[in-house]
Order: sequence, then structure tokens, then C-alpha cells
Amino acid sequence: MDKADIIIVGGGLAGLVAAHEATKRGRHVILLDQEGPQSLGGQAFWSLGGLFMVDTPEQRRLRIRDSLDLAQRDWLGSAQFDRPEDAFPKQWAKAYLDFAAGPMRPYLHQLGMRWFPVVGWAERGGEAAGGHGNSVPRFHITWGTGEGIVAPFVRRATEAVETGLLHLAFRHEVIALDTTDGRATGVSGHILADDPAPRGVSTNREKKADFAYTADSVIATSGGIGGDHAKVRALWPVDRLGKPPKTMISGVPDYVDGRMQAAVVRAGAHAINENRMWHYCEGIRNWNPIWPNHGIRILPGPSSIWLDANGDRMEAPCLPGFDTLSTLKRILSTGHDHSWFILTQKIIEKEFALSGSEQNPDLTSGKWLKVLRERLGKGATGAVEAFKERGEDFVVSDDLQTLVDGMNRLTPETPLNLDHIRDQIAMRDAALADPAADAQITAIHHARTYLGDKLIRTAKPHAILDPANGPLIAVRLNILTRKSLGGLHTDLEARVLRPDGTVFDGLYAAGEVAGFGGGGYHGYNALEGTFLGGCIFSGIKAGQNA
Repeated sequence: MDKADIIIVGGGLAGLVAAHEATKRGRHVILLDQEGPQSLGGQAFWSLGGLFMVDTPEQRRLRIRDSLDLAQRDWLGSAQFDRPEDAFPKQWAKAYLDFAAGPMRPYLHQLGMRWFPVVGWAERGGEAAGGHGNSVPRFHITWGTGEGIVAPFVRRATEAVETGLLHLAFRHEVIALDTTDGRATGVSGHILADDPAPRGVSTNREKKADFAYTADSVIATSGGIGGDHAKVRALWPVDRLGKPPKTMISGVPDYVDGRMQAAVVRAGAHAINENRMWHYCEGIRNWNPIWPNHGIRILPGPSSIWLDANGDRMEAPCLPGFDTLSTLKRILSTGHDHSWFILTQKIIEKEFALSGSEQNPDLTSGKWLKVLRERLGKGATGAVEAFKERGEDFVVSDDLQTLVDGMNRLTPETPLNLDHIRDQIAMRDAALADPAADAQITAIHHARTYLGDKLIRTAKPHAILDPANGPLIAVRLNILTRKSLGGLHTDLEARVLRPDGTVFDGLYAAGEVAGFGGGGYHGYNALEGTFLGGCIFSGIKAGQNA
């Protein structure tokens, strides 16, 4: 099959959603992906499965008062749209919020998705009213995590293949968008040799043949650039964040390299906001890596002491789980790429979670009994304990002297001063008697006013230096590449625009390659759960309009 109504380039979540919506309309679709069938679902498969939704039954059961108006204030305060080209991204943001506060949950529920009853509170912000952050918890973890989000769309794709409406073409590396009289009419590239490597593992690039497929419309859903650190550094916003890190770890496989976006731009498409990006500060090197330089993000509760590379405690809003972008800028201001958590066994047991479906087998299983055993049993989760025991970024000790000695062995180029660290932790511990004297202690108490945090995400305030709460744990944190917030410029029908603002006929885009909508519907800051949500929403738009 070398001709169809629609060609979709990229078999991730956005591509699968677009294929679902297009085949529902009776359109014949070819979906191409440079990886094998074992990688269908892309990055979404590896995710924790968090979705940003507004005023849901899960929120209301926990007495969370949310609304479309509040969500819009939070989003716009975080996005800080300030460029002329932000007109469509802002419209996409408002359209997504309408979706997230209305038809999103019923749409996904009908497909079979369900959600963990405790709603997470990510990106709390807190620097100023009207600024960045979620005023209330909105992070809905899908039963089955990322696998549970991908699976319903894979099932629909399989059904469409059986009816002849969808053709899946794996190991197809697109190198060019083909045009006729200024209209997108197909794609061409290389068919790569088969490779049985497991999902996420690097695959060969051996070229076996060439291909050229034609269609009435092309939808780009090819993802971002987080696997190519040279591209990340080339686009790094030095004016806003400082010099890019010399050392980063990868939160995505190496095939996430942005080559399809570059091909589309060469053909005349417009990309905007490419220097807006979202990388995490709490990355740890995977002791059991799947892809090159594989990193995992810690999803922290609010209690760990966060020190920069020089051993100085970071100030609000640079607290665990509050403001990713401000914290990234603060870390890089030291001239170094790493920072440190210092915490206790009580904190790691209650507050540490790891991002990713493979790091949360209980939630991925979707079985309550496994969740109860894992989350309410002795110690931290099995995945966290494995990192504590085997991870190269972890130091564990019964006393602070030995802990700091271990930290200095990991980073001898930036030696830490024991007395300085002890003094800062002692001052923090003393503030337990007067929570208003310390912004982080105040934040911990505030977090525990939310039932979900009190039950499973925030430890009871306690003295870090008290041996009864030990052992002490230090974690070296690395910058972890993850998401592109900018991308192909699209209108509200997911049609790609040219640099002069006119529509590039026949070309559509969805997911990360389009900045999750419009060329960057997050603006400068993400509120979390908005990456998967953006792939779903923009995929729907592209599939309905192409």
C-alpha cells in the first residue's frame, strides 16, 4: 500500500489518537514509524500516565474545589505568553482547558481508562499569586500508567488494521516531506532492516530499500528532540536559564531526535518557540538502563532538603515539586550541573516516587492488591529501594559526617563543607517548633492539609538530624532531558502554518512536534499531566480535520 487518504508519521500517542479519529471517519490511513512494532506507543508507554483534568469526580471525592476559571488562571499565569507568535498557542491552551474540564474524561472513560483515586499535586508554584503553579491537585494517574493510556488506542488501531482502514508500516525512516504545487502530498525515506531489540533499546539504521508514499494529507506526530543533547544545547535559552549543562541524562530514547520536524521545516513549515523546553532537575542515572544515558525522574514530596552543588540550601520556590523552571535556573546559576537532596528513611518511604510505567509495576498492573502491598508495606517501594541500594547517585549513612564524605567522593570537583551543611539542616530542624520561620516547613504543613498528600505523599514533619528518623540519605540529582515546549506552528484545526502565517495545504501536526498544540500551548511552564493530555487533544484535532 503506497497511497492513502492520510499519512501519519510517528506511532506515539498523538499518532495513535489521530489514526483512531481518522479511521472513525472512514479515512484510509498509513501510519509510519522508524522503530519496530514493539515500540508502538512511543514515549507515552514509558510514562506514569498522569493527566491534567479539571473538576473531576476524583477531585470532588477528595473535596478539591476546582473549576475551569481557576485552571485557566493557573495556566495563563504559568504560561506567561509574551510573543506575537503566541496567538495560536494561547488559543490552543484555552481550547485544551475546555476539553480537560468537560469532554476529556468521558472520552477516555468510554475507551476504558480509569484513574487512581488519589489526585496528585504537581508543580505547586508558590512564588506569587497569579504566577506559576497548580492551585489545587489535578494530576490524575491512569490505572495501568502509560501502558494503560496507550493500550486502548493500540486496540483501536488493531481493529482498523483488520477492517483495512489502517496500514502500519514500521521501520520506515522518513527523510523528506514531498510536495506538489505547494501542497503536502506524501513522504519519502528509507526502509530500515528489522531489529528485534526490546522497546526503547537502540536499533540499527541499516537501509534496506527506499519508499515514497502519497496521500491527500500528512500528519506529523514525530515527537521532540530530548534524545539528541546537541540539539537541546543548540536551542538552549541562555538568556533565560544560563549556559546549558555540560552533562545531562536522557529521559527519552535516542530515537527522539527531531529529524522529522527538521524535514518538515525544510519543506517550508514554520516552527516557533523552539527555545522553550522542559527538562527536570531531579534526574538519577538508571542502574538498569534501557536506552543510552538512561535517566529516571524522582517525583518528590516536599520534605527533602535541596542543596545546590556548592552545598547551599535553595530558597523558595526552589523546593521539591514546586517550580521546575525556576529551580533549573537556580541550579545552573552555580556553574555546575548537579544538585543534592538530603533526606531520611521516613521521607524516602513516604515521599519518593519514580516516574515511568516500568518503575511502578503495581500501578501499571491496575490491581489494588499489588498497590496496597507495595505502597503500604514496610520500606519504600521496591523500585525506590533498588535505586537506594544500587543507584550510583545514592549515598546512605547513619551519620552526617559519613554521608558528606560519601557525597564528596561522588563529586570531588565540588567539595562540600560538613559544618555548613550541618548548620543549615539544624536551622531547618529548629524551625519545626515555629513553622512560619521556614518556607519549606510551612509548605510541608500546607501539603498535609490535603488528604491525598497526608495519606501517601507527605511525611509527618520531623528532624532530619535525629538518628531515630534515619538512616540519612543523599541523592545526587542530574538534569534530565524530557520535552520540547515549542514546535510546528498550527492553527486550531491542527493545520501547519508557513512563516508568513498562511496554511501549508495538506499538512497537519499533533503532539510534541507541534508543542502539544499551536507550536507551544504551555508557554514557558508546564503544569504536568499536560504532555499526554496535549498529545490526546491535538491528536483528536488532527485526526478529525485531516
